[in-house]
Amino acid sequence: MSSPTRETPARTPRVKQKRGEGQWALGYREPLNPNERSKKDDNPLNVRARIENIYAHRGFDSIDPGDLRGRFRWFGLYTQRKPGIDGGRTATLEPEELDDRYFMLRVRLDGGALTTGQLAVLAEISQTHARDTADITDRQNIQYHWIQVEDVPTIWAKLENAGMTTMEACGDSPRVILGSPVAGIAADEIIDGTPAIDEIKRRYIGDPRYSNLPRKFKTAISGQQDVAHEIHDIAFVGVNHPEHGPGFDLWVGGGLSTNPMIGQRLGAWVPLDEVPDVWEGVISVFRDYGYRRLRARARIKFLVKDWGAAKFRQVLEDEYLKRKLTDGPAPEVPATQIDHVGVHPQTDGRFYVGAAPIAGRVSGATLLAVAKAAERAGSNRVRLTPQQKLVVLDVPEAEIGGLKTELADLGLQVEPSPWRRGIMACTGLEYCKLAIVETKARAIQLVDELEKRLADIQAEFDNPVTVHLNGCPNSCARIQTADIGLKGQIVTDEDGKQVEGFQVHLGGGLGLDAGFGRKLRGHKVTASELTAYVERVVRAYLAGRDPGERFAQWVTRAEEGVLQ
Repeated sequence: MSSPTRETPARTPRVKQKRGEGQWALGYREPLNPNERSKKDDNPLNVRARIENIYAHRGFDSIDPGDLRGRFRWFGLYTQRKPGIDGGRTATLEPEELDDRYFMLRVRLDGGALTTGQLAVLAEISQTHARDTADITDRQNIQYHWIQVEDVPTIWAKLENAGMTTMEACGDSPRVILGSPVAGIAADEIIDGTPAIDEIKRRYIGDPRYSNLPRKFKTAISGQQDVAHEIHDIAFVGVNHPEHGPGFDLWVGGGLSTNPMIGQRLGAWVPLDEVPDVWEGVISVFRDYGYRRLRARARIKFLVKDWGAAKFRQVLEDEYLKRKLTDGPAPEVPATQIDHVGVHPQTDGRFYVGAAPIAGRVSGATLLAVAKAAERAGSNRVRLTPQQKLVVLDVPEAEIGGLKTELADLGLQVEPSPWRRGIMACTGLEYCKLAIVETKARAIQLVDELEKRLADIQAEFDNPVTVHLNGCPNSCARIQTADIGLKGQIVTDEDGKQVEGFQVHLGGGLGLDAGFGRKLRGHKVTASELTAYVERVVRAYLAGRDPGERFAQWVTRAEEGVLQ
């Protein structure tokens, strides 16, 4: 007889244990990377005392490395790039090899709001401590360069005496709040968000409960759609509720960099006086549930993507607000993007005048001259915009012409060409340790050349074609949401040499065209070819567009060969 066949017991498949993401709310309190360890070892806000009491007296060499490349950021300080290091070496050198002994310093200006007196203080700091440098950033900040640690306490004293600060201008913290540059005076504004911005600053900025987040946290609050709300960690967008009137539509989870995502509406209407409480609830969800294991996944956008808007809203309501939010309508999308350049009427009979420097590059001397020009025109209020522009408020009609002339003499044009109006650029290789290519000087050169080459067709543009230059993949200049987005990288030219160049993104946008640019397969442009390339694409757009068709719409249907 044959032996009976013995059946082998089936093995139970091993379930792969999912790795923890470092979420505090789920019990992962032990730091899982050096950044988290640094924040646990010492709250970054404590670094101010060491700067004032030790480093400012003993100099650069006395600075602890954990403070230098970490906690300093909570007060707006980054070491700038050592001169002479080309972009091809950015990724191969150690941080200490890239560090210069000088700092970039960002001044936090929530809503971009300034008096002319404050602008004069910013100008004096630039001229006295920063070699006359000053850039208007797309976060409505002023950024200085060539700052020495010995001067930082003096700079803080000057800023704070004038009602300004650098606190949490950078770092894993609630950074500057973007607000409408024309809040409270714009005819198209649904509601003025300034009181909410001021209350969030008063309650929460500098509060240790919110100074150790998984990553940075960016906020936008505006009664009209002029602050790029779709790409913020949290945004409050003006909207009229059919029963409750003006308030804000709540968005969460937007962001760019190497994993761009458009924010998601939570479908909630928030009245003005509840904005600070809801903001605190959302930032607390991020603090407690945000991913802290991998820095690349530590932004709130990844949590929102994994949870979805419905679960995020439920957790916010049930665990943090302890109440339900009011359902509300989506805001109506404006037909054109709002940049506040030009002369516009205010609701009080006066005017605001928006002027365009090239890619935000100004100087202390320029800022001081703007302050004086604004005062001569009868104004004491100036605003910076999320498009790296500058706006003078409260100008009487009789003073408009004189102010326009004075601003133009400073290189700030009120009626700029489409290229000057639509250009943006990050800090770039000149100062930034992450950069691979130069951006600011190249933006200035590009505008100058395009104004000459495209003078014959300038009048045909209903809206400016936006061109954004970024020195690396991090998208500080929002390349994915530009008509022409240019991501800096080292490329091979036709002679086989490694040179500075750009990967091209076309047709990105916000508002009606909210979405990310079309990335052409393998298409890169050397820096020397850039002007010719932009001219070629723009002329192709004008030749091939349908009546009223925007650049982003045209790009979606254009043949790839036309776009190269």
